[in-house]
Amino acid sequence: MSKKSQIKDTVKRHIPQRHISSVRIMYRIAMETVYGIKRTGLLNIAIIAAIAAILTIFGALFRTSFSLSSYVDNLGDTFEISVYLKQKTDPVHMASRIKELEHVKKVTIKTKEEAWEEMNNNMDVTGMENPLPDTLHVTVDDPKNILSVCDTVKKLQGIESMNYAQEYARKLQNLNTVYNTVTVFVLIATALLTIIIINCTIQLVIQSRKDEIEIMRLMGVSNWYIKIPLILQGAFYGFTGAMISLLPLNTVQSGLEKLNNFFNVPSSDFALQVVVFCIFVIAIFFSAGGSLLSIKKHLQV
Repeated sequence: MSKKSQIKDTVKRHIPQRHISSVRIMYRIAMETVYGIKRTGLLNIAIIAAIAAILTIFGALFRTSFSLSSYVDNLGDTFEISVYLKQKTDPVHMASRIKELEHVKKVTIKTKEEAWEEMNNNMDVTGMENPLPDTLHVTVDDPKNILSVCDTVKKLQGIESMNYAQEYARKLQNLNTVYNTVTVFVLIATALLTIIIINCTIQLVIQSRKDEIEIMRLMGVSNWYIKIPLILQGAFYGFTGAMISLLPLNTVQSGLEKLNNFFNVPSSDFALQVVVFCIFVIAIFFSAGGSLLSIKKHLQV
């Protein structure tokens, strides 16, 4: 007996028999998966390309929704409500009252003297009496809360008038809502299309291996031994499609970062990582799930 055979026998004796059987089963399942992919032939390219295209659309919309949400959230720091006070109203006292209101993040006081001095620096208004009121600049925590804050501030005594970009805030908030809704619908469409594609593919694989599968069933082979390679084949399509979809997603990420820098809006923390994680989870889950549904439908095991 050769030295190589002796080493092999020694290793076998030290490994429990059940572990050897498990390794052999896993190896055979892996080989069955590879065999199934090979038998699908050039159709693999079309399947992976279709899944990659679907995931690219979803990933681009999902990543863009993060940037849009970040932009809307940061409006709270730049979107101020200008509150003009009546004469003889104490701006410090009014600022402290408004600061206590819900959703108010910050209140900045601009006295009429400061406003008048600023106006004098920009234009010649010497010889005129100061007509400007004391002004409070109120920053809210979220743009969607501007209306509620305004309604509350209006009820306070000593408020002359208020001013803010109401229409712009409403349109931007509506745009964000619509965009998030579209992203959800695209996610649903991604799931359905992925399941349909995988369903058709697994059906073809089952039809091409119908006699072979029937023989295995007659020999008493476990149903899961037949199912798992087909499920892994579907997961392989999803994983590969997700990998390919990362290429155009990087281009989208680069473009959004430039846009954020242009508008001086910070990029969403971990946005790309979240999108990539979701893409892989969705791709593998729906692809493997589509395979399982197809097996139950066409194989009856």
